[in-house]
Amino acid sequence: MASGKQRRNCEFQLLRYVPDAVRNEFVHIGVILREPGTGEPVQVRFTRDWRRVRCLDPEADTAMLEGMESELRRALGEEPEGKLKQILSESLSLNVQMTEPKAYLAESMPAGVEELMRLYVEPPPRERISKLRGRSAIQAEMRGEFERAGVWELMRKQIRASEYTRPGDPLRIDAGYRPNGMIRMFHAVSLEPGVEMAKVLAFSAAGLRAGVERVEKASLDLTAIIEPAVKVGATEDEPERLELYRFGVETMEEHSIRVLTTSDLGRVAETARRELHIG
Repeated sequence: MASGKQRRNCEFQLLRYVPDAVRNEFVHIGVILREPGTGEPVQVRFTRDWRRVRCLDPEADTAMLEGMESELRRALGEEPEGKLKQILSESLSLNVQMTEPKAYLAESMPAGVEELMRLYVEPPPRERISKLRGRSAIQAEMRGEFERAGVWELMRKQIRASEYTRPGDPLRIDAGYRPNGMIRMFHAVSLEPGVEMAKVLAFSAAGLRAGVERVEKASLDLTAIIEPAVKVGATEDEPERLELYRFGVETMEEHSIRVLTTSDLGRVAETARRELHIG
């Protein structure tokens, strides 16, 4: 970061995922950056690529970790300075540890977070060669488009279906927001491995819709985001795969789920931007 600009005296801490405290193996998953004494909001960033976590712990609850990022950002936004340690101790799980603060000179808070993520958290270039696939790839595209539209931070993430259905329901909807008395929810559904994900969402749709109407006094617009057919090899040259793909789509549509592909995400994110009155 060679620059003649005045740098800011900051402190950073790394967040580590530690599946087994005895073995003390860990993976860095996020960064916390703050500028003490200024009242500036504390910056929090988690990785978007959970492959290294899953390599260390195949049973890792990455949905919980993603939800932790949103909770930390919300809590730290309300208490930017005084209760940092308390908020972190209350928000972090037993499997997530925090390093001691270290000094850091940043050109700006956003630039500082980007560099720290690149240095300590994100996998090196050789590890990025194998691209994300399936649901993880769809989730990454969803987040990217919503971030570009400036609405990701305004959306709810990892919405527990059990809030609207019944206790024990393990389904978590990826993201959603509420514009004008309606709740829109978006869930990544990969049809690459088969139609099981589509059937789970279809099975849950009626209960979720009724629960939203009961709890939120609002109607639910539920959207499944899937891969374009060609990306999963569902073409006329592969009739069995194409038939399975169509079955997955039709199963969800029969349960009043809107089905869009990742190619539609730009339009979806732009609608969210307008409805949330950004820009």
